[in-house]
Amino acid sequence: MKEADLHSIDVGVETAYVDDQSDPDADRYVFAYTITISNNGNTAAKLLNRHWLITDANGKTQEVRGEGVVGEQPYLRPGEVFRYTSGTVIETPVGTMEGEYEMQADDGQSFLAPVDRFSLAIPRVLH
Repeated sequence: MKEADLHSIDVGVETAYVDDQSDPDADRYVFAYTITISNNGNTAAKLLNRHWLITDANGKTQEVRGEGVVGEQPYLRPGEVFRYTSGTVIETPVGTMEGEYEMQADDGQSFLAPVDRFSLAIPRVLH
């Protein structure tokens, strides 16, 4: 069995602009993001840490590291899914996020589950 079959975490992302918490006049744009983490591997794994790079349209990057997500360190058996919603604030109407989750599998292996770059954009800015 290939290691890729053992440790296969897929991450899906949906984003939304939070108009009522944003203040464009103060360069404050709030975005919610919903992450779906799916264990498509053959080994259970626990999410230990997160690492994000959040970049606005001016090139300003925030780096965020921390334990777990939304106060939890979800444990996913093969076939299980964990979904959560969090948020971020940037200074421009458009930006990006990308990162990775540090996972610990039941077989003792630590591995990274990448989160591909995704866009943060207020409605009707990107076509």
